[in-house]
Amino acid sequence: MKNQGGLPSRDDLPAENKWRLEDIYTGLEQWEQDFSQIQEMIDTIGSYRGRLGESADTLLKALRLQDNIQEITERIYTYARMRRDEDNTNNAYQALTDRAEGLSTRIHAAQSFIVPEILEIPQEALEGFLQEKQDLSLYNFALSELTRQKPHTLSPAEESIIARAGDVTTAPASIFRMINNADITFPPIRGDAGKEVEVTHGRYGQLMESKDRRVRQEAFSSLYSSYGKLKNTLAATLNSSVKKDIFYSKVRNHPSALEASLFADNIPPEVYQNLIGTVRQNLGSMHRYMALRKKLLGLDEMHMYDLYVPVVREVKWEITYPEAVAMVSRGLAPLGGDYGETAARGFASGWVDVYENRGKTSGAYSWGPYGVHPYILMNYQDNLNNVFTLAHETGHAMHSYYSYQEQPYVYAHYKIFTAEVASTVNESLLMAHLLKTVTDRDKKVYLINHYLEQFRGTVFRQTMFAEFEKMIHERVEAGEALTPQYLCNAYHQLNADYHGPEMVVDPEIHLEWSRIPHFYSAFYVYKYATGFSAATALTRRILEDGHPAVSRYLDFLKKGDSDYPLNLLQTAGVDMTTPTPIQEALDLFKSLLDQLEKSL
Repeated sequence: MKNQGGLPSRDDLPAENKWRLEDIYTGLEQWEQDFSQIQEMIDTIGSYRGRLGESADTLLKALRLQDNIQEITERIYTYARMRRDEDNTNNAYQALTDRAEGLSTRIHAAQSFIVPEILEIPQEALEGFLQEKQDLSLYNFALSELTRQKPHTLSPAEESIIARAGDVTTAPASIFRMINNADITFPPIRGDAGKEVEVTHGRYGQLMESKDRRVRQEAFSSLYSSYGKLKNTLAATLNSSVKKDIFYSKVRNHPSALEASLFADNIPPEVYQNLIGTVRQNLGSMHRYMALRKKLLGLDEMHMYDLYVPVVREVKWEITYPEAVAMVSRGLAPLGGDYGETAARGFASGWVDVYENRGKTSGAYSWGPYGVHPYILMNYQDNLNNVFTLAHETGHAMHSYYSYQEQPYVYAHYKIFTAEVASTVNESLLMAHLLKTVTDRDKKVYLINHYLEQFRGTVFRQTMFAEFEKMIHERVEAGEALTPQYLCNAYHQLNADYHGPEMVVDPEIHLEWSRIPHFYSAFYVYKYATGFSAATALTRRILEDGHPAVSRYLDFLKKGDSDYPLNLLQTAGVDMTTPTPIQEALDLFKSLLDQLEKSL
């Protein structure tokens, strides 16, 4: 589906290309019923305040009620958010989301006594409860995890105050989201055919792949000229978000915002440092790739807007969405019949919202409430990059599907650290399939280049983002301000370091920090790079070892959050406490670079 002029409205899109949120709620009446029910349940959970240590039965009932409340609240919140994501300009869904967010904050406040009260139960008494009440054994890992959190958990009164601050501390991300998705617009440019084209978030990537350098440069300037006009506001917004992270780290007695973020996954800081250090040691390969791109594109100077155009210029490879579905399905065949049949059923039965429309949230994600099925938001454009995005989000969706099927609610929501493994294994399997089956020399070279681009975008770029996040948090922790000038200068230096001497670091790219949504979820993006590294190792095992490796991998998907991420990955066959998987991935990057040089 191509839209060369203005974007269609939501109502203009055919039903078969929209996700089916009616599988969550058939209509707003059901949503309102759950909303009312939850408000009543808030009073019920409050009746357990001060009583959790009185008996095993009381503790079990409170934990079960907490799960029930969270499951229903999740349904309420995801439905509202996903409706708003369909069209951020829809006032009704903006209001629905605001109500859901407010309810989530009240729930958090109402349940804030649970963790500190459990931590006040003497360990001997808690162990006695577990022996006395067999059904409590379900919560054994969850309770041991609470014990780990004890040094960073406050009194019930303090926890209640922190919970009530949620409406305030989410403000920076909410403000950025509305600026980025609803308010900001970009000047139109002349497209490849010389006709005026509206620049949008969804189209930007496609425009940057244009063979016409003028189109790329104009799209680049169009995008960043708009962000440049808002740089002071966006710097203040990002600064507020960083201060929010530091506030939470300090009140919970963590040494830094980084360590506070890693603590949730029980990840030692060395994992983060190993990533940055190992990638830094291998930047020579990235610089070599930049030099090769410059040579293949025949450029005297390579600019930031030349980063995404395929180096095999004569290849035209448009892939419609139905073709993408078929391509992804064939690529995932090594994961077995059940995996493939479930994914195919999802593609055909309203799991995916396919195309961009006016006001729709940009990018792509997979989400969905426990007890229903996962969903995928796309803004599909007819190119190879979007095929891989579909494979990526299908990996997340299938991870959710298996986890929801096999785990109780308390363990069903896997950590992001492991989530990015599931998504990237799918991309790696698709790439292996295409490199094996595509016979056209130019397309194969195009694929190798695309794989190199995955490394550049997922390992090198996300690590650069991770280093930037570390820098800006450390600066604020040292009492310094995040001014627009500092942010632009720091971002310039990182781009110069990572891309090397063959790249002209254009002034516009200094503003890229102002448009990255992930910077409002601190220390998130490094997981893309570690996930890619782990996925590289797992993919090799799946393709080389067959059924035993597939069985271990599917078991990993089914385990959800029933253990710590590093333990789950070790069970699947990858040890992320060492730099080895990262180095193995970067060695593959070097090998692909060798192949590309020999093929040209």
